[in-house]
Amino acid sequence: MMNEIDLSRTDLNLLVLFEAVLEEGHVGRAADRLSLTPSAVSHGLGRLRRFLDDPLFLRTPKGVVPTARATELAAPIADILARVRSVMATAAPFDPSTSTRRFTIGAPDGASAVALHPLLAELSRTAPHIDIGVRQILPAPARVWQSAVADLEARAMDIAIIPSDDIPPRFEKRCIYEEDFVIAMRRGHAFARNPTLERYCEMEHLVVSYGGDPYGFVDESLATLGRVRRIALTVPNFMFALAIIAESDFISALPRRFIAMHAARFGVVGLDAPLALPGFRVNAIAPKVAMLDAGLAWLFDLLARAVQGEPGSRGSRPSRKRRP
Repeated sequence: MMNEIDLSRTDLNLLVLFEAVLEEGHVGRAADRLSLTPSAVSHGLGRLRRFLDDPLFLRTPKGVVPTARATELAAPIADILARVRSVMATAAPFDPSTSTRRFTIGAPDGASAVALHPLLAELSRTAPHIDIGVRQILPAPARVWQSAVADLEARAMDIAIIPSDDIPPRFEKRCIYEEDFVIAMRRGHAFARNPTLERYCEMEHLVVSYGGDPYGFVDESLATLGRVRRIALTVPNFMFALAIIAESDFISALPRRFIAMHAARFGVVGLDAPLALPGFRVNAIAPKVAMLDAGLAWLFDLLARAVQGEPGSRGSRPSRKRRP
C-alpha cells in the first residue's frame, strides 16, 4: 500500500500516460494522442517504472507490450481514472454546445442501428464537439444482459441500451422505444404474395443468433400451434442478416423499427407475421450514482428524446402498417 510520501510524489498524469501507452501499444502514438514528444513519454514511463518497481512495457519491433504487472494494473488504473474524470466532469458546469467530452454507449447491434442515427443528428445540432463510442453488447444466458450491468458499474461504458425490463433498482431506466417483429425478405419474394402460416413454415429461415443456436422465440410460438420450421442459416448480427436476405430466398423475423430504418437500402421489405410474436421494450440504463454527472444526465435525456422523436429532436416513430 502506498504511504503518504509515495502519494505526495505521485503525478496523476503518469497514470494517464500509462493508459495511453497501454491502449496504443506504441510510445510514438501515445505521444501523439497526448500531444507530447516521444521523449517526454519515455521520461514519464521511466518515472512510473521506478515508482512501481517494474519495467511495465517491453519493446518489440512493432511497439511495446505490457508486462504481467502492467496487465494486472490496467483495470485498477482505468477505474481510478474513470472516477477522477467523473468527479472533474461534475465539478465543472456542463455546456453541451462547447463540451469536448467522449461518451461510450453499449448496445446490441439491432438497438444501436436504431438509436444511433437520431442521436447523432441531435448531437450535430446541439453538441457538435461531443464524441461517441459504440460498444457492442452481446446477450448473456437467459437474456439477462449481465455483462451490460457489469460494464456500466465498472465505468467501461456510460449508457447501455438493452431489450430488457429486468433492470436492478440501482440503475436509472427509461424506455426509448417499443419494438415488435416483422417477417423480412427480399423485394419480390414469393412469400409476399401468399403470407399464410402454412407457407411461412415451408420457407427456409434465417435466424440472428450470436451463439449459432438454431432455435428462438419464433419456434416457441410455432410450438404452441403444433408447427415447426426449418432454420437453414444462423448469423451473428442483424445487418449481416439484411445483406444475406437481400441476395437469397431466406426469410427472417427481424425488429420492425430496425427494418423500417434500414431495409430499403438492401432491397428488403417486411410483412406482418402470420402468427403472434412477442413485443418488447428497449431501455436506456445508467447507474443512478453516475447520473449525478450533469453531462451524462444530459446525454441520457437527449438519447431518449431523439429516439422517441419528441419535440426538439428529429427522430420519427415508425409506421406499423403492413409493408407489401
